[in-house]
Amino acid sequence: MRNWIRIVAFMGIFLTTALAAEEAFYEAVPVTPINSFTSGIEGPACDREGKLFVVNFERQGTIGRVGLYGNAEVHLSLPENGVGNAIRFGRDGTMFIADYINHRILKVAPASTEITVHVDEPLMHQPNDLTITTDGTIYASDPDWEHGAGRIWRISVDGRCEIVAKDLKLPNGIEIAPDGRHLYVALTEAAEVIVFDVDQSGQLSNQKSFVRFSENLVDGIRCDITGNLYVARYGAAAVAIVSVDGERVRDVNVLGNEPSNLCFGGADGRTVFVTEVQNRRVVKFTVPQPGATWASHQ
Repeated sequence: MRNWIRIVAFMGIFLTTALAAEEAFYEAVPVTPINSFTSGIEGPACDREGKLFVVNFERQGTIGRVGLYGNAEVHLSLPENGVGNAIRFGRDGTMFIADYINHRILKVAPASTEITVHVDEPLMHQPNDLTITTDGTIYASDPDWEHGAGRIWRISVDGRCEIVAKDLKLPNGIEIAPDGRHLYVALTEAAEVIVFDVDQSGQLSNQKSFVRFSENLVDGIRCDITGNLYVARYGAAAVAIVSVDGERVRDVNVLGNEPSNLCFGGADGRTVFVTEVQNRRVVKFTVPQPGATWASHQ
């Protein structure tokens, strides 16, 4: 009888712990102090070790490296008055940076701070956000803010550029699905995410609406390993989680009105880091599944 009492007590502790862990999911907490970044805070990305990098720490044109306890420092400064808007890591650890001022994509080799030019494309309005496939192909959103339009560029491993979608309404956040066969693009002012089919040659087709919001803007987007899409809802103080079927699962409050982008990282890839413009800081919350990009780099 005494053993059964012990088992029941143990199960009670286990269930209580499990419920507490479940409740801890989706609860945002600050990472960096208020006003530690500029109003250009954007483009977070984690390397395969889970270390976080974010553009425009302390001043425009920098890449900040954020430590485990929110302590941040300037990791590097972009040349020629460049300003970053997005960071992505390739599978080999190369850092790619969208320098929207100079219409180019920069790169930094693993364990280095030396910046080189990967793509210099004057026909771009700007590279705004990036996503990278498992074979190293980059897709870049290219909004034309003046005319409310934009395009998507496909950039090969050797730096060759081609336009693969055009006549879009301000494309912004961009993400390749875990299956590699679909590409999501956030249309900022339309408050909509669209999706394309991706063929074996990397071409896009069959554009259709994936999810539409009734108000506010959409910005950065990322997938977890199950295919759920996380959408930064600028002006709504939330990151929306959307299922692979385009159904909204939940909104996560991010402690500030203007989330601009997000990424997955941390020790197990289940921490979502969010850049928030109103308070110029990074916040984070934990989710059950790791990010798709984080998992593919392990």
